[in-house]
Amino acid sequence: MPVISRILSIALRVAEIAFAAVVAGLVGSYLHDYRSDSGLPLARFIYVEIIAGISILLGLLWLLPFASGFFHWPVDLLLSFAWFAAFGLLVNYVNRTTCGGHTFDWGHLTRGGFCQRWRSTEAFSFLSAIIWLASALLGLWFIRRERNKTAPVDDRA
Repeated sequence: MPVISRILSIALRVAEIAFAAVVAGLVGSYLHDYRSDSGLPLARFIYVEIIAGISILLGLLWLLPFASGFFHWPVDLLLSFAWFAAFGLLVNYVNRTTCGGHTFDWGHLTRGGFCQRWRSTEAFSFLSAIIWLASALLGLWFIRRERNKTAPVDDRA
């Protein structure tokens, strides 16, 4: 069973890196093209870019095969919450634009254009939050399972 959990952990880490890279690329492209004197509306995008960068860095570091790979679950959970916050910020932004619509209306993302780019960013930030949450749950499950294996057995009964 440890082999399956380790393979699943590696697959989740690769997905975390890929999803964060997509979000970082899309938001980074917007930040690069942005021209304005005030930086205040950019705060949400800078936050998303920072979370994506941290996710890429930690995903790459934790992809290395160490024995303590499952002990990072609290940080995975924290990053999941950070991604959910980023998703909320992106939803708030997109709903204020001409795109509007339903939050989970992610059909036709490959057609290109402004709205499809932001819908893609929403989708990948949500998927990243789910994958980080799954990674945290896998780590918690693994730690609890190992703790139960090493728990002393009471033979007095």
